[in-house]
Amino acid sequence: MKYYSLNNHDIKTSFKEAAITGIAQDKGLYFPESIPQLDADFIANLENYSNEEIAYRAIAPFVGDEIPEEKLRNIVKETLSFPFPLVNVEENVYALELFHGPTMAFKDVGARFMSRCLNYFTQGEDKKITILVATSGDTGGAVASGFLGVENINVVILYPSGKVSDVQEKQLTTLGQNIKALEVSGNFDDCQDMVKKAFLDDELKDISLTSANSINIARWLPQMFYYFFAYKDLKAKGKPVVVSVPSGNFGNICAGMMAKKIGLPIAHFVASTNANDTVPRFMDSQEYTPKQTVETLSNAMDVSNPSNFIRILELFGKEFGALDSELTSYPFTDAETIAALQKVYTEDEYLCDPHGAVGYLGLKKYMEDNPGYTGVFLETAHPVKFADSITQNLDIEIAIPEQIENVLHGKKVTQKISSYEELKDFLKK
Repeated sequence: MKYYSLNNHDIKTSFKEAAITGIAQDKGLYFPESIPQLDADFIANLENYSNEEIAYRAIAPFVGDEIPEEKLRNIVKETLSFPFPLVNVEENVYALELFHGPTMAFKDVGARFMSRCLNYFTQGEDKKITILVATSGDTGGAVASGFLGVENINVVILYPSGKVSDVQEKQLTTLGQNIKALEVSGNFDDCQDMVKKAFLDDELKDISLTSANSINIARWLPQMFYYFFAYKDLKAKGKPVVVSVPSGNFGNICAGMMAKKIGLPIAHFVASTNANDTVPRFMDSQEYTPKQTVETLSNAMDVSNPSNFIRILELFGKEFGALDSELTSYPFTDAETIAALQKVYTEDEYLCDPHGAVGYLGLKKYMEDNPGYTGVFLETAHPVKFADSITQNLDIEIAIPEQIENVLHGKKVTQKISSYEELKDFLKK
């Protein structure tokens, strides 16, 4: 499989080089040259296969022969070392829990897969790779955990000061070793702009920079896995499946839509956003006009210019009619999010996190106008990661899981920066 730059289709590279470099030399995102098709008999009998076998078959065509089968199967096995429960919340409404990994966020899947791929690709090489990543919350923690102690790889994480939860910050700043955290005066988009600028900077060309945000194919594509798992579990229900994805940088939902393109028969996707509503407005007007980022209760989705939306457009050949038939997008306010948290907890006895609550709202809104579906919303992080907002709005205390307890008492170590030049100086040290 070759990958081309979305800025210039003539620029092509291998899975290995795309994973190592993160973005193309012209700074375009990589996209697979062709969309593989899974065997129809395999899809028809999905319930007869293990999750590991399903995930291997989904990702193998994208990797090709660049990782031997036995090694790739082991990478998949290590990636999927935790469960993905599907919980019945209401009639025909299910929560897919993606927070049972080491950092209790859905991004553990992509981060674990990518770290193991890069570890394989860099074995026996002298040069070090610096992973530069911006985070609005959970990406940084998942990347830090996935790459902790990996030889020849350093990780530099940029996060917006005061705009991630206490637990999320601890997961970024307490691990040490090859993990460094930079606390940025600004919002997530400021962090992401700094990262993008670093990749464009000729003065940093001697540093082997790559990204572990979902712009990297090795972090983006394995997110397909859990869409297969959810469909497998719901197949016997006999109804078409609609999936609502809490969406910030749009890598997760883009992976789900790629899963559909390679053969998974999910009927429809809902991109549920908070007040940062660039994509819902685009779906209404066909005009892509990002606004200033708004700070919300669902902070990991505080993204006004989602990097991966260009990949979604590419999946549909930039034909709006084709996209519109498979994607609906709704924005929701913090007030609506709080009301959903309270409703689901008191009436359904299920505790969402703020992002899952946004996903629930989008699913319910779509199903009100489109009955006859089995609906799934993604619970992308454990509620304990947003304990303050849960405690304030539900008046309950959340038991602290072991994964979180292990980092709460660690010492925060960060360096504060407020400009790109400060980041550049840090990287050149």
